[in-house]
Amino acid sequence: MEEERELRLMKGNDAIAEAAIRAGFDAFYGYPITPQTEVMEYLMETDATARTGMAVLQAESEVSAINMVYGGASTGHRVMTSSSSPGISLMAEGISYIAGAELPCLLINVSRGGPGLGTIQPSQADYFQTVKGGGHGDYKLLTLAPSSVQELTDFIPLGIDLAFKYRNPTMILADGALGQMMEKVALAPQRPRLADYPDWATNGTPRGKERRYITSLNLLPKEHELVNIRLQAKYREMEKNEVRYQEFMCDDAEYVIVAFGIIARIAQKAIEIAREKGHKIGLFRPISLYPFPMDQIKALAENPRIKGFLSVELSAGQMIEDIRLAVEGRKPVGFFGRQGGMVPTPGEVEEALYKQFNIK
Repeated sequence: MEEERELRLMKGNDAIAEAAIRAGFDAFYGYPITPQTEVMEYLMETDATARTGMAVLQAESEVSAINMVYGGASTGHRVMTSSSSPGISLMAEGISYIAGAELPCLLINVSRGGPGLGTIQPSQADYFQTVKGGGHGDYKLLTLAPSSVQELTDFIPLGIDLAFKYRNPTMILADGALGQMMEKVALAPQRPRLADYPDWATNGTPRGKERRYITSLNLLPKEHELVNIRLQAKYREMEKNEVRYQEFMCDDAEYVIVAFGIIARIAQKAIEIAREKGHKIGLFRPISLYPFPMDQIKALAENPRIKGFLSVELSAGQMIEDIRLAVEGRKPVGFFGRQGGMVPTPGEVEEALYKQFNIK
């Protein structure tokens, strides 16, 4: 029996907050930054604490917020934060600590243009920061890339469930457009907050009983190498089990556009226009940016019908590097991107494809 959902017209940031309440989160710690400030505002205005007991706290900075997440996660609670690009940069050290301590939490980046303070307009230029490790050390973030407000909503409970499954932070990499746009969403029913906490969680164990320690510090090289080996084995499990993607009109495609997030929707429209003109174009949309769908793109590249790939991004070209690694030189991989908060039209994407591969 399918769960009954409530239909609403919601802004993306508001939908994030409402989904977090309904997902049974115990706490949100954050700091305002455009274009995601409404997440915390919604949690406060709708009184999430009165509704479920969820703690909502504005910290004095992003550095404080991520360390509050670290503390909350260490107790086995469902905790989260949201920010935007420069704010995530400030959180990078804490994120590395959390990954090193193997703690579950949900991180949301409603990304904006950079580098520096840049612009409050949408961007995808945080791809490297997210999937290649924005902080120090060999760690990975489970990363989901929604392309609609509905997916943004659905990925909230999915993200924290994956985080607990692997004892690892999950990142939802959205963008300013998704955070600010309004769409119809089907909201999941309320689920309870956790009643039982994991056996690894710190819980103020009384004297005389086994104490639990959580840390990312290990000063003995041989022991710390074993920690890293265990982490890498966990990441291989993620790569085996958690790849998510969507294909659109790839069954007979001769050229494939690869795009994620809001740009995938623009690319899909470009493909529909191209199809009306008789061009066989398909779309491959990575939903999990880590683990990246390497094998699936490789399979497309091995298909003799496919003549080339075009990576379309709101950046100078970041995901294209992973596409090239997957393709392994079997087919040409082109690029089209806009920067600085500029978003391409479907017509621009279509023309870029024709120009890249000399399609008449």
